[in-house]
Amino acid sequence: MITSENEIRIRYDEVDKMGYVYHGNYAKYYHISRTELLRKIGISDKVLESHNILLPVIEMNIKYIKPIFYDEIITIKTSLQDIPGSRMIFHHEVRNHNNEVINRAESMVAFVDINTRKPMKAPQLIVNKIKSYIEK
Repeated sequence: MITSENEIRIRYDEVDKMGYVYHGNYAKYYHISRTELLRKIGISDKVLESHNILLPVIEMNIKYIKPIFYDEIITIKTSLQDIPGSRMIFHHEVRNHNNEVINRAESMVAFVDINTRKPMKAPQLIVNKIKSYIEK
């Protein structure tokens, strides 16, 4: 399993009239955390694009447990547990400053050819990088 943790301070523009983080912002937080997890193992967006690969989100499931508020710091733990085929599933857990779980989610991305926009199998270069971390 590969894991990555990222801290984010909640900005004023991310909360709604109730003072809660607007639910749609969580997708942005997961994107940041997914990107940093992949960067940690040497798969940046630049690497993906240089191999004509896009990673669109094709599914997202979110469980909201507790609200989070302006100026609080959250920690997003993201993990990748499996070797990808044509898709990757990321598991996300968001904790507040008291280390309480406030949110859990899964996001699924597909490997897509940048030119044809058609799904593809994960290139061996990507599979090998992920394998080297998961199989440790």
